Amino acid sequence: MIKPLASRSASNEREIWGKVVLFLKEHKHVALHVACGDITDVTIKDGNLVISTFDNTVASLLEDGKREIERALSWQGLEMGVTIDKKEELPNKMELDEAKLSKLFGNKLKVIK
Repeated sequence: MIKPLASRSASNEREIWGKVVLFLKEHKHVALHVACGDITDVTIKDGNLVISTFDNTVASLLEDGKREIERALSWQGLEMGVTIDKKEELPNKMELDEAKLSKLFGNKLKVIK
């Protein structure tokens, strides 16, 4: 069975990222390995591996470890750059719920804080 192209791309990105994390573990880059272990938002765009995170500390660790991540890609036979995408903070759950309710009830919604 042939997988659709989008599915193969996502699978490929996960496979590449998994090997990056493995490389970091095997080469004893402990802090970077731990930081990368929970990251799931990784894409390939314009010949770059784009790693996205909301966490400032993780983004900083990734920036500092960019060279090691590039080495992990080279180890896989891939010549691509690494881009760290620091995403803006997510609104908290209360703000999300309030936005949903406002959309449903409009002016009739009164929020008491």
